[in-house]
Amino acid sequence: MQHDNPAFSDCPLEYAISILGGKWKSRVLWTIYTSKSIRFNQLKRELNGITDMMLTKILKEFVAQNIVIRHQYNEVPPRVEYSLSENGLKLVESLSEIRKWSREVH
Repeated sequence: MQHDNPAFSDCPLEYAISILGGKWKSRVLWTIYTSKSIRFNQLKRELNGITDMMLTKILKEFVAQNIVIRHQYNEVPPRVEYSLSENGLKLVESLSEIRKWSREVH
């Protein structure tokens, strides 16, 4: 994958960390993973304390990075659900190993 930021081409790990950096991103990713498919308000309830603006920003970034799939259903009222893409599932697999390591050393 080609990136505009030259640092990412020098260090793929830095790119991965940039995707997950911040207080909420890993929590959003893990919550979507454990739910399989989840609506915005349900996701917000699961992530106690996150603002609408922050959750919207993270979801847009994840969709643009092909980590999360946004499913919009043509219903009234509109219904939108979020689930992990194949790339998102691969990312969670990698994070599972980090989680395992963290439990062992902590």
